[in-house]
Amino acid sequence: MIFQSVGKNAVALASFALITALLLSSVNNLTADRIAHSERIAAQKALLEIVPPDRHDNDLLLDTRPIPKQFWPLLGLDEGGDIYIARSNNIPIAAIIPTVSPDGYSGNIAMIVGVNIDGSIAGVRVVDHRETPGLGDKIELRKSQWILDFNGRSLNNTSSSEWAVKKDGGAFDQFTGATITPRAVINQLVNTLKYFEQDKPMLLALDQPSLIKSPK
Repeated sequence: MIFQSVGKNAVALASFALITALLLSSVNNLTADRIAHSERIAAQKALLEIVPPDRHDNDLLLDTRPIPKQFWPLLGLDEGGDIYIARSNNIPIAAIIPTVSPDGYSGNIAMIVGVNIDGSIAGVRVVDHRETPGLGDKIELRKSQWILDFNGRSLNNTSSSEWAVKKDGGAFDQFTGATITPRAVINQLVNTLKYFEQDKPMLLALDQPSLIKSPK
């Protein structure tokens, strides 16, 4: 009788474990899908802030090109990344480029930079940083309008000396008590525009199909 009781308990425990595992697996799958969907929406929202829907008619998340490895150092990237191409009637109008400044006060400052076909900045958004709250975090749009000052700027309409904070004789404001952070952003924006000029023929070539990726 004891062995029968133990056997029944073992079967019951095994059945319970199996059912629990199946339930957890189902929950994980549902959660993963929701997380992936949320991440896609968040990514799309950030891209559309830079190149709004009225400027393009393609899916930015699906129209991408990989960054050639030789340009990773210029863009501050360790593992490369993808560039999002905005098109209107299949004609490229802008590229949204991931870039990282390693010179922030507290470390890396990750950004996405929209560059119009004429080489001017369509928009900039900081997507990750560890700058000091109340000081360096003014690079975030929700904290300050400072990042919008780069819209329309290019290497052609802004001289090399102007690509600096006003304290250094440049055209852009610094933050009170936090000059290192805006300097880091400005320097990396220049690098990003230099990259665009160098890779533009391949980046926006009409005869090269984009690398289409399915949404996760």
